[in-house]
Amino acid sequence: MIPLLRVVKQYERLAVFTLGKFNERSGLRGPGLQILIWPFQTGTRIDLREEVINIPRQTNITRDNAPIDITFLVYLRPIESEAQKVVLEVINYHQAVIGMATTILRAVIGEMNVDDVLSQRERINQELRVKLDDITGRWGIRVSAVEIKEIEPAPEIQEAMNRQMSAERIRRAEVTEAEGKRQAEIEIAEGDKQAEILRAEGHRQAEILTAEGDQQASVLRADGFSIALDRIHQVASNVDTNTISLQYFET
Repeated sequence: MIPLLRVVKQYERLAVFTLGKFNERSGLRGPGLQILIWPFQTGTRIDLREEVINIPRQTNITRDNAPIDITFLVYLRPIESEAQKVVLEVINYHQAVIGMATTILRAVIGEMNVDDVLSQRERINQELRVKLDDITGRWGIRVSAVEIKEIEPAPEIQEAMNRQMSAERIRRAEVTEAEGKRQAEIEIAEGDKQAEILRAEGHRQAEILTAEGDQQASVLRADGFSIALDRIHQVASNVDTNTISLQYFET
């Protein structure tokens, strides 16, 4: 028996097999100096750091039969307490993750229309992450995120979308122009209405002032006649009867 020294780094775990068997209690060793008894014990290093796997461009068919190419990234890392599963449950978890991610992506895209695929990227990311993590969990792998890098529709689909966008821009411009004309007509009509109201108010005020002036003139004329009659009456009261008779005879 020969003792073998192994230095396990902080971000590593060492899966130790004794006579080819993994011990659930002591088989997974942490960082530091670890001693193995050769040839009865062997060890496999497991890196716990997060990895990024680039999923190559995949052509998928949407629910409305539109071909679309998608490239995306998968962020994953071994679960520390279950790191031995990376060795015990799967031969090459990188290839396994790529294969499962491709299959899940095709299933997700196949349930969506091309417009939804282009506009709901975050929803696709989340759905891929949840479904992929559910599968990789049995391999001791945790999928922390999925990020779509690029979505590229087929050339004919892209051309049709460009035409649609151009038509939509023209339609919006026409709607905006029509709304502007309508608003201008409303403002002109409102201005004319206010002008008519002001003119009518001016005529009404003028008629009121004229009527008030006529009324005051009539009152003043009536007051003048009344004063004149009062004065005549006063003069007549001061003249005695003899004076009136004398004037009569002289006449």
